[in-house]
Order: sequence, then C-alpha cells, then structure tokens
Amino acid sequence: MADPSHTYLALGDSYTIGEGVPLHESFPYQAVQMLRKAGKRFHAPEIIAKTGWTTDELSAAIAQTALQPTYDLVTLLIGVNNQYRGRSIEEYAVQFDELLQQAITFAGNQPGHVVVLSIPDWGATPFAADRDPQKIATAIDAFNMINKTISNNYKVHYLDITPGTRTSASDESMLAPDKLHPSGKEYKRWAENLATTVGGTFN
Repeated sequence: MADPSHTYLALGDSYTIGEGVPLHESFPYQAVQMLRKAGKRFHAPEIIAKTGWTTDELSAAIAQTALQPTYDLVTLLIGVNNQYRGRSIEEYAVQFDELLQQAITFAGNQPGHVVVLSIPDWGATPFAADRDPQKIATAIDAFNMINKTISNNYKVHYLDITPGTRTSASDESMLAPDKLHPSGKEYKRWAENLATTVGGTFN
C-alpha cells in the first residue's frame, strides 16, 4: 500500500504567494515539486497569504479559514509589511510569537516540521530607489533578529534568505516585473533550501 501523501501549509504574505509570478513559480510550489522529484509524496501546498498582510492580518485570516487539524509541513514568512508600515518591533515580537506557536500546533506540535523564512530586504530592489536602503536594511535586520530568536526558542528550522535577496536585487532576472518581488529564479533558491532542510524528514 502506498504511503499517504504529505500535507503542507504555507503562511505568509506576498513572498509566499509569489506576487508577480505564476503560482507554480512560488517557493511553496517549487519546493513541493523538488520534494516529489526526490520521491516524497506531497499534496499541493495549501496557502494562507496575501500581498500586504501584517502579522495581525495573517492571524485574522487563519482564524477565519477552515483548515485541516494538522499538516506535515508548515512554513511561516511574515513581517515585511510590519516594517514597511512602520509598526513597532515590540508588537511584531508578540504577534510573531503567537503565529509561530500556532504554526507548531498546525504541525502536530512537532517543531522539526516547521520552517521560518527570514524577511527579504525590499530596500535593495529598484522599487526602493528613492528610499534610504541602509535604513531599510537596518530595520529588516532588527525584525529578523526577533523572528530568528523566537524561532530558536521554539527549536524550529530557520532559513536566512535575506543575504541572497540583497545580492540578487541588482540582477533583473532575479526580480519579478514589478522590480520589487522575487522572480521564480530567486524563489527557486528558497525552495531548494527548504526542500534540502526538510527532505530527510519525510518518506
């Protein structure tokens, strides 16, 4: 009898849905394709994410969505819009902690089945040409220090994809047409990191 397929819940914002690129080029979809090619049986990812969402808006959407009791893999990438809107780090710390606890619950209380991705640096992109890139980078680093510390506290996987978004932002092939969000080529790097990180967890 074949093993049942694994389930994957992706929580986030525009970076999770893949704003500006076809859905199959988003990192959750690319990661599932990679895991399948490695012989892991996965359903298509279930995604709760929307462009512009902050931590509290993601929480509200989760509360209003009928979900499975548990998932085999859960990813969380959230916070860029908190930073963009000038929301406080203190508020982010509290709300991110709550979201991560929820993600672990969705993963059947198995922290090893949860992956947090760091916040990309949008300030390095052409979209932010009229902004202060160093100020944005400093703010992004501060938010990422919070989500990494909380992730370590709960012993979940943490993927620091931020440095790559800073070096690739000058390469137009790594950006979507809006010159802000990543292209499928950049998301592929995230997906490879994700698939490698969790691949050994699944049959």
